[in-house]
Amino acid sequence: MPLDPVLKAFLDQVAAAGGPKTWEMQPGEAREAFAGLLQLAGPKDIPIGKVVNIAIPAEHGEIAARSYAPVAASSEPLPTLVYFHGGGWVIGSVETHDGLCRMIANGSGCRVISVDYRLAPENKFPGPVEDAMTAVIWIEKNAAQLGVDANRLAVGGDSAGGNLAAVVAQIAKAKGGPKIAFQMLLFPVTQIGDETRSLREYAEGYLLERKTLEWFYAHYLPADADKKDPRISPLHAEDVSGLPPAYVMLGGFDPLHDEGLAYAEKLRAASVPVTVADYPDMVHVFIYLQAVLPQAAEALNAAAKALKAALA
Repeated sequence: MPLDPVLKAFLDQVAAAGGPKTWEMQPGEAREAFAGLLQLAGPKDIPIGKVVNIAIPAEHGEIAARSYAPVAASSEPLPTLVYFHGGGWVIGSVETHDGLCRMIANGSGCRVISVDYRLAPENKFPGPVEDAMTAVIWIEKNAAQLGVDANRLAVGGDSAGGNLAAVVAQIAKAKGGPKIAFQMLLFPVTQIGDETRSLREYAEGYLLERKTLEWFYAHYLPADADKKDPRISPLHAEDVSGLPPAYVMLGGFDPLHDEGLAYAEKLRAASVPVTVADYPDMVHVFIYLQAVLPQAAEALNAAAKALKAALA
């Protein structure tokens, strides 16, 4: 299937505008550019029931987070998604993903708690993983005061955030808790360092480029990191049986497509229930492009409905 024509026109427009690529920027510049893209193309003016900023205690100080209660939410504890934003562990924030988290909360009827984990290169691996795990443990322990139903706790995220969600689910299983009921993996990074067909074929010109991925990985990983470590590459985990059911969203023209599909298949082979939502004419994280593509809202709402059904 060819690339969606509306999406192609948008990508052509971005290319024609020129300007440096992400991998040609300093991290601070890339963060500003990413925030600008989401401001331009992301969801706007999404009504929400209630938003509360949270400070999660951590060894290094505090992890900022933001809790979203959906419109017309009851006062009862709500099923909850702990969400990790995308951006290659280097860019992105609770702010860039504010509209997306509002949409997920409203579409699912769940509380969404978005976590502002520390970013690389200031905080390389395992810093973001530690923050993600710390946040989930603290949210479970403080469920009552947060309005969270601890028996219906999910993790999710997009791209690098999908990686963190998958890693948290694996660590929680290994440690015997917190109990994760569902994982929402949107365009996840599941391995670093191995070659795939999609990584070769869609290396350039499809929103996320291979050189950008390499730039992210170089900033995120210490020089001596073992890329086969499942906390970096969850696809390399020896045993994925007993993990929570998963919803895996993919884009056909995404360099990460094949590794996301491989992780879904690995889970399925281990008898983990998996839904794969593969959009063959789309690119990586096309859900960001809410102002450009009608499919962006449709895909995000489909994921939210899957979350609702899983935690019902």
